Amino acid sequence: MIFRACHWKVQFPHAPMVMGILNVTPDSFSDGGQFLDPKQAFEHALQMRDEGAGIIDVGGESTRPGAEPVAESVELKRVIPVIEALREQKVPICIDTQKPAVAREALAAGAIIVNDIAAAREDREMWELVAEKGAGYILMHMQGSPQDMAKHPTYENVVTEVSEFFASRLRDIAAAGVSPDQVMIDPGIGFGKNSEHNLQLLANLGHFTIHQRPMLVGASRKSFIGKLLGGDVTARLPGSLACAVWAALNGVQFIRAHDVAATVQMLRMIGEIQQRRQA
Repeated sequence: MIFRACHWKVQFPHAPMVMGILNVTPDSFSDGGQFLDPKQAFEHALQMRDEGAGIIDVGGESTRPGAEPVAESVELKRVIPVIEALREQKVPICIDTQKPAVAREALAAGAIIVNDIAAAREDREMWELVAEKGAGYILMHMQGSPQDMAKHPTYENVVTEVSEFFASRLRDIAAAGVSPDQVMIDPGIGFGKNSEHNLQLLANLGHFTIHQRPMLVGASRKSFIGKLLGGDVTARLPGSLACAVWAALNGVQFIRAHDVAATVQMLRMIGEIQQRRQA
Protein backbone atom coordinates (compact mmCIF):
# COMPACT_ATOMS: atom_id res chain seq x y z
CA MET A 1 0.00 0.00 0.00
CA ILE A 2 1.27 3.47 -0.96
CA PHE A 3 0.24 7.00 -0.09
CA ARG A 4 1.36 9.53 -2.68
CA ALA A 5 1.13 13.32 -2.58
CA CYS A 6 2.75 15.14 -5.50
CA HIS A 7 6.50 14.39 -5.20
CA TRP A 8 6.18 12.74 -1.75
CA LYS A 9 5.48 9.05 -1.21
CA VAL A 10 5.13 6.74 1.79
CA GLN A 11 5.17 2.98 1.29
CA PHE A 12 3.59 0.69 3.87
CA PRO A 13 4.26 -1.07 6.16
CA HIS A 14 5.72 2.05 7.75
CA ALA A 15 5.95 3.27 11.33
CA PRO A 16 2.97 5.47 12.27
CA MET A 17 3.60 9.11 11.44
CA VAL A 18 2.50 12.19 13.39
CA MET A 19 0.69 15.05 11.68
CA GLY A 20 1.27 18.23 13.67
CA ILE A 21 -1.72 20.57 13.99
CA LEU A 22 -1.17 24.24 13.15
CA ASN A 23 -4.38 26.23 13.59
CA VAL A 24 -3.97 29.75 12.19
CA THR A 25 -7.32 30.78 13.67
CA PRO A 26 -8.69 32.90 16.51
CA ASP A 27 -11.32 30.37 17.59
CA SER A 28 -10.09 26.77 17.36
CA PHE A 29 -11.17 24.78 20.42
CA SER A 30 -7.67 24.07 21.76
CA ASP A 31 -5.19 26.66 20.53
CA GLY A 32 -7.28 29.38 18.92
CA GLY A 33 -5.43 32.69 18.71
CA GLN A 34 -2.02 31.33 19.63
CA PHE A 35 -0.60 31.23 16.11
CA LEU A 36 -2.46 33.92 14.18
CA ASP A 37 0.80 35.82 13.66
CA PRO A 38 2.59 34.23 10.65
CA LYS A 39 5.98 34.41 12.39
CA GLN A 40 4.66 32.59 15.46
CA ALA A 41 2.92 30.05 13.25
CA PHE A 42 6.12 29.42 11.30
CA GLU A 43 8.17 29.00 14.46
CA HIS A 44 5.63 26.58 15.93
CA ALA A 45 5.64 24.55 12.72
CA LEU A 46 9.44 24.29 12.85
CA GLN A 47 9.22 23.24 16.49
CA MET A 48 6.77 20.46 15.60
CA ARG A 49 9.00 19.36 12.72
CA ASP A 50 12.00 19.22 15.05
CA GLU A 51 9.94 17.23 17.56
CA GLY A 52 9.30 14.62 14.89
CA ALA A 53 6.15 15.63 13.01
CA GLY A 54 6.14 14.02 9.57
CA ILE A 55 3.46 16.38 8.20
CA ILE A 56 2.28 19.87 9.20
CA ASP A 57 -1.49 20.44 8.86
CA VAL A 58 -2.26 24.15 8.37
CA GLY A 59 -5.85 25.33 8.90
CA GLY A 60 -7.31 28.82 8.64
CA GLU A 61 -10.94 28.08 9.54
CA SER A 62 -12.03 26.55 12.83
CA THR A 63 -14.06 23.36 12.54
CA ARG A 64 -14.94 23.03 16.23
CA PRO A 65 -18.64 22.40 16.97
CA GLY A 66 -20.60 25.61 16.46
CA ALA A 67 -17.81 27.41 14.60
CA GLU A 68 -18.97 29.93 12.02
CA PRO A 69 -17.50 29.73 8.50
CA VAL A 70 -15.06 32.41 7.40
CA ALA A 71 -14.75 34.13 4.05
CA GLU A 72 -12.44 32.62 1.46
CA SER A 73 -10.33 35.80 1.46
CA VAL A 74 -9.86 35.62 5.23
CA GLU A 75 -8.84 31.99 5.12
CA LEU A 76 -6.34 32.66 2.35
CA LYS A 77 -4.84 35.59 4.24
CA ARG A 78 -4.27 33.34 7.25
CA VAL A 79 -2.78 30.26 5.60
CA ILE A 80 -0.87 31.30 2.47
CA PRO A 81 1.96 33.28 4.18
CA VAL A 82 2.56 30.35 6.53
CA ILE A 83 2.61 27.78 3.74
CA GLU A 84 4.95 29.92 1.65
CA ALA A 85 7.31 30.30 4.60
CA LEU A 86 7.32 26.54 5.22
CA ARG A 87 7.76 25.56 1.58
CA GLU A 88 11.56 25.26 1.81
CA GLN A 89 11.62 23.51 5.19
CA LYS A 90 11.61 19.91 3.94
CA VAL A 91 8.40 18.91 5.69
CA PRO A 92 5.20 17.96 3.82
CA ILE A 93 2.45 20.55 4.21
CA CYS A 94 -1.24 19.72 4.39
CA ILE A 95 -3.95 22.36 3.90
CA ASP A 96 -7.01 21.83 6.11
CA THR A 97 -9.86 23.41 4.13
CA GLN A 98 -13.31 22.75 2.73
CA LYS A 99 -12.93 25.33 -0.04
CA PRO A 100 -11.56 24.28 -3.46
CA ALA A 101 -10.30 27.82 -4.16
CA VAL A 102 -8.32 27.85 -0.90
CA ALA A 103 -6.94 24.40 -1.66
CA ARG A 104 -5.84 25.53 -5.12
CA GLU A 105 -3.94 28.54 -3.77
CA ALA A 106 -2.43 26.47 -0.97
CA LEU A 107 -1.19 23.81 -3.39
CA ALA A 108 0.35 26.54 -5.54
CA ALA A 109 2.05 27.97 -2.44
CA GLY A 110 3.63 24.64 -1.46
CA ALA A 111 1.06 22.35 0.18
CA ILE A 112 0.87 18.79 -1.17
CA ILE A 113 -2.09 17.29 0.77
CA VAL A 114 -5.69 18.46 1.12
CA ASN A 115 -7.48 17.65 4.39
CA ASP A 116 -11.15 17.96 3.45
CA ILE A 117 -13.68 17.58 6.27
CA ALA A 118 -16.51 18.19 3.78
CA ALA A 119 -15.89 15.02 1.79
CA ALA A 120 -19.64 14.35 1.53
CA ARG A 121 -19.84 16.92 -1.21
CA GLU A 122 -22.31 17.28 -4.05
CA ASP A 123 -19.84 18.86 -6.48
CA ARG A 124 -16.55 17.33 -7.60
CA GLU A 125 -14.44 20.49 -7.86
CA MET A 126 -12.17 19.59 -4.93
CA TRP A 127 -11.64 16.05 -6.21
CA GLU A 128 -10.94 17.27 -9.75
CA LEU A 129 -8.38 19.72 -8.33
CA VAL A 130 -6.67 16.92 -6.37
CA ALA A 131 -6.60 14.77 -9.52
CA GLU A 132 -5.18 17.64 -11.58
CA LYS A 133 -2.38 18.43 -9.12
CA GLY A 134 -1.59 14.88 -8.01
CA ALA A 135 -2.06 15.99 -4.41
CA GLY A 136 -2.76 13.74 -1.46
CA TYR A 137 -6.32 13.76 -0.16
CA ILE A 138 -7.73 13.04 3.29
CA LEU A 139 -11.27 11.66 3.02
CA MET A 140 -12.99 12.35 6.34
CA HIS A 141 -16.43 11.36 7.58
CA MET A 142 -18.61 14.03 9.15
CA GLN A 143 -22.32 13.95 9.94
CA GLY A 144 -23.74 17.43 9.38
CA SER A 145 -21.54 20.53 9.40
CA PRO A 146 -19.45 22.24 12.09
CA GLN A 147 -22.42 24.52 12.75
CA ASP A 148 -24.81 21.70 13.67
CA MET A 149 -22.83 18.45 13.98
CA ALA A 150 -22.88 18.34 17.79
CA LYS A 151 -26.64 18.83 18.22
CA HIS A 152 -28.14 15.38 17.70
CA PRO A 153 -25.74 12.95 16.00
CA THR A 154 -27.63 9.73 15.28
CA TYR A 155 -26.57 6.38 13.83
CA GLU A 156 -28.03 2.90 13.65
CA ASN A 157 -24.46 1.56 13.67
CA VAL A 158 -21.74 4.17 13.49
CA VAL A 159 -18.99 1.75 12.42
CA THR A 160 -21.04 0.29 9.58
CA GLU A 161 -22.28 3.68 8.38
CA VAL A 162 -18.83 5.27 8.37
CA SER A 163 -17.45 2.26 6.49
CA GLU A 164 -20.24 2.47 3.92
CA PHE A 165 -19.48 6.18 3.52
CA PHE A 166 -15.83 5.36 2.76
CA ALA A 167 -16.78 2.73 0.20
CA SER A 168 -19.15 5.13 -1.58
CA ARG A 169 -16.83 8.14 -1.55
CA LEU A 170 -13.80 6.14 -2.66
CA ARG A 171 -15.79 5.14 -5.75
CA ASP A 172 -16.84 8.76 -6.36
CA ILE A 173 -13.30 10.05 -5.94
CA ALA A 174 -11.93 7.48 -8.36
CA ALA A 175 -14.59 8.49 -10.89
CA ALA A 176 -13.34 12.08 -10.58
CA GLY A 177 -9.85 10.94 -11.60
CA VAL A 178 -8.13 10.64 -8.23
CA SER A 179 -5.86 7.61 -7.90
CA PRO A 180 -6.44 5.40 -4.84
CA ASP A 181 -2.76 5.97 -3.95
CA GLN A 182 -3.59 9.65 -3.31
CA VAL A 183 -6.22 8.95 -0.65
CA MET A 184 -6.13 8.28 3.09
CA ILE A 185 -9.27 7.86 5.18
CA ASP A 186 -10.26 9.47 8.48
CA PRO A 187 -13.29 8.29 10.51
CA GLY A 188 -13.76 11.85 11.80
CA ILE A 189 -13.57 11.46 15.57
CA GLY A 190 -15.73 14.21 17.09
CA PHE A 191 -17.26 15.31 13.79
CA GLY A 192 -20.96 14.62 14.19
CA LYS A 193 -20.40 11.91 16.83
CA ASN A 194 -21.11 11.81 20.54
CA SER A 195 -18.76 10.21 23.08
CA GLU A 196 -20.19 6.74 22.59
CA HIS A 197 -19.89 7.00 18.80
CA ASN A 198 -16.26 8.09 19.14
CA LEU A 199 -15.46 5.18 21.43
CA GLN A 200 -17.17 2.70 19.10
CA LEU A 201 -15.15 3.99 16.15
CA LEU A 202 -11.89 3.78 18.10
CA ALA A 203 -12.72 0.30 19.36
CA ASN A 204 -13.31 -0.90 15.80
CA LEU A 205 -10.58 0.87 13.82
CA GLY A 206 -9.41 -2.46 12.47
CA HIS A 207 -12.69 -2.75 10.56
CA PHE A 208 -11.70 0.10 8.24
CA THR A 209 -8.62 -1.73 6.95
CA ILE A 210 -11.00 -3.46 4.50
CA HIS A 211 -10.76 -0.30 2.37
CA GLN A 212 -7.03 -0.88 1.85
CA ARG A 213 -6.13 2.75 2.36
CA PRO A 214 -3.93 4.36 5.01
CA MET A 215 -5.88 5.72 7.95
CA LEU A 216 -5.62 8.98 9.89
CA VAL A 217 -7.05 9.41 13.38
CA GLY A 218 -7.35 12.76 15.15
CA ALA A 219 -8.58 12.45 18.73
CA SER A 220 -6.14 14.97 20.19
CA ARG A 221 -7.61 17.02 23.08
CA LYS A 222 -11.19 16.46 21.90
CA SER A 223 -14.14 17.04 24.19
CA PHE A 224 -15.14 13.39 24.59
CA ILE A 225 -11.86 12.84 26.43
CA GLY A 226 -12.76 15.59 28.89
CA LYS A 227 -16.27 14.20 29.33
CA LEU A 228 -14.91 10.76 30.14
CA LEU A 229 -11.88 11.68 32.26
CA GLY A 230 -12.64 15.20 33.51
CA GLY A 231 -10.55 18.32 33.07
CA ASP A 232 -10.49 21.09 30.51
CA VAL A 233 -8.68 21.08 27.18
CA THR A 234 -5.29 21.61 28.85
CA ALA A 235 -5.67 18.37 30.86
CA ARG A 236 -6.37 15.96 27.99
CA LEU A 237 -2.87 14.80 27.06
CA PRO A 238 -3.07 11.38 28.82
CA GLY A 239 -6.40 10.59 27.15
CA SER A 240 -5.10 11.83 23.80
CA LEU A 241 -2.03 9.60 24.08
CA ALA A 242 -4.18 6.62 25.04
CA CYS A 243 -6.22 7.10 21.86
CA ALA A 244 -3.02 7.45 19.80
CA VAL A 245 -1.54 4.26 21.30
CA TRP A 246 -4.72 2.35 20.59
CA ALA A 247 -4.86 3.70 17.03
CA ALA A 248 -1.25 2.76 16.34
CA LEU A 249 -1.87 -0.76 17.60
CA ASN A 250 -4.96 -1.14 15.42
CA GLY A 251 -3.68 -0.38 11.96
CA VAL A 252 -3.63 3.45 11.89
CA GLN A 253 -0.72 4.95 9.96
CA PHE A 254 -1.16 8.68 10.70
CA ILE A 255 -1.92 10.35 14.04
CA ARG A 256 -3.06 13.99 14.00
CA ALA A 257 -1.86 15.65 17.21
CA HIS A 258 -1.33 18.94 19.02
CA ASP A 259 1.28 17.51 21.40
CA VAL A 260 3.81 16.33 18.87
CA ALA A 261 6.82 15.57 21.08
CA ALA A 262 4.85 13.40 23.50
CA THR A 263 3.04 11.59 20.70
CA VAL A 264 6.23 10.91 18.74
CA GLN A 265 7.97 9.54 21.84
CA MET A 266 5.01 7.32 22.62
CA LEU A 267 4.96 5.91 19.08
CA ARG A 268 8.71 5.30 19.15
CA MET A 269 8.42 3.39 22.42
CA ILE A 270 5.56 1.27 21.05
CA GLY A 271 7.66 0.55 17.97
CA GLU A 272 10.68 -0.52 20.01
CA ILE A 273 8.56 -2.91 22.05
CA GLN A 274 6.87 -4.38 18.98
CA GLN A 275 10.22 -5.07 17.32
CA ARG A 276 11.17 -7.34 20.21
CA ARG A 277 7.97 -9.35 20.30
CA GLN A 278 8.73 -13.02 19.82
CA ALA A 279 6.74 -15.11 17.38
